Amino acid sequence: MINTIHSLNIILPFFYAVTFGVYVYAFFKDDNGWSNGKRILLFITLLTHIVYILQRTIEFDHPPITSKFEIFTVLAFSIACCYFVIELLTDVKETGLFILIFALVFQAVSTCCIQDLFEVKEVLRNRLLGLHVISALLGYAAFIISAVYGVLFFILYKDIKLNKFSIIFEKLPSLETLEKLSFTSVFIGFLLLTIATVIGFGWLPSAFPDFDYLDPKIISTSVVWLIYASGIVIKFVGKWYGKKVIMFSITGFIFAMFSLLFANIIANSFHTFY
Repeated sequence: MINTIHSLNIILPFFYAVTFGVYVYAFFKDDNGWSNGKRILLFITLLTHIVYILQRTIEFDHPPITSKFEIFTVLAFSIACCYFVIELLTDVKETGLFILIFALVFQAVSTCCIQDLFEVKEVLRNRLLGLHVISALLGYAAFIISAVYGVLFFILYKDIKLNKFSIIFEKLPSLETLEKLSFTSVFIGFLLLTIATVIGFGWLPSAFPDFDYLDPKIISTSVVWLIYASGIVIKFVGKWYGKKVIMFSITGFIFAMFSLLFANIIANSFHTFY
C-alpha cells in the first residue's frame, strides 16, 4: 500500500493542475462543451484524493493531521470539495479557476514536503480528533471560498462603476449571484465549524482531563463561531444584501485567519501537537 500512497501523492498535483487548467480554458474560451467535462474531472480528482487520504489513514494508523503538510493535503481537498458542493448547489461553473488555484498550491506544497509518519503522539491516532480537525478544515475552506467570492464581487462592482467591460465583466456571474455564492459558502462553513466545535467540546474532557476552557484556541474558535452566527442571523433578520453581506464575509474571514494565527503561533495552546 505504501507504494500506492507515494504514487497518489505524486499524481494528485497533476490531477489538480489539469482540472484547474480545464477551468481556466473554459473561462477564457467560453467553450460550453467543457461545462460538464470539467465538473466530472473535478469529481475524479476528489475521488482520487479521498482514496489517498483513506490509504494514508489506514497505513499509518492515524488521520492525516499529524504535520503541517498532512494538514495541507486535507486543506487542498477541503477547498476543492467545498467548491464542488457549491457548484452543484448553485450550478454556477464560471468561478472554479479562482478557487481551485488554492487547492492546487496547497496540494503541490504537501506533495513536495509530506513525510511518512508511523510514530506519532497517541492522541493523534484518535478518530474523533481526526473528524474534529477535518470538519474544522472544511469549515475554514468554505470561509476562504466566501472571501474569494467577496473579492470577485468588488472587482466586478468596480468594473461596473467605471463602465469597464473587461473579461471579468463578461465572464463572471452577476453581483447578485456572487453575493449568493459568498453567503452560501459562509453558511456551509458555519455548519461545518459548528460540527467541529460540538465534537471538540464533547471529546476534550475525556482526552484531556486537565484542559482549560480558557485555552486560546477554544476562545478564538468560539469568537469566530459567534461572529459568523451573528452575521447569519443579521443577514436574515436585518435583511442584509449586496455590499453588506460581502463586507461581512471578508471581515469574518480576516478575523478567522487572524485568530488561527494567534492561537497556533503566538499563544500557547494544548492544541499544539507538533
